[in-house]
Amino acid sequence: MVQERPTMLVAVDDSAHSEYALEWTLDHFFTSFGSNRPFQLVVIHARPLPSSVIGLTGPASAEVVPIMKVGIKKTATMVKEKVKEICRNKSLSDVRVEVVEGDPRNVVCEAVEKYHAAILVLGSHGYGTVRRAILSSVSDYCAHHAHCSAMIVKKPKQEN
Repeated sequence: MVQERPTMLVAVDDSAHSEYALEWTLDHFFTSFGSNRPFQLVVIHARPLPSSVIGLTGPASAEVVPIMKVGIKKTATMVKEKVKEICRNKSLSDVRVEVVEGDPRNVVCEAVEKYHAAILVLGSHGYGTVRRAILSSVSDYCAHHAHCSAMIVKKPKQEN
């Protein structure tokens, strides 16, 4: 009887921090294990709703929302293709990449449940306490609400 490997869920957006977290995860948990990888890999990207991006309501939103939808969809496609490229470059082909529309905090926590993830990996934008509180950090939220262990990968600061 073959035992199924636990799932590692990596949440990505279109930032360099997210890309770094994915590459770091692949280097530390996948590429060095060859075919004996300890996890199945699922990568998720939350495509925000246009209304959450622009924060508009009323007559003006009717004109802006279709434009925002196109941009958001284009970004999601770009993120998905970038993830596939990174995985291909690391010789990983058995990766599930999914784009789900909604608030990233909810999308990620729901994906943890859907895939019964053993561990969740997120990148950190490196915001301070005040900025994190104002911007409602996805990694902060998921670290506290996801029903699995969470690992937040920080991109090293560049030296000047």
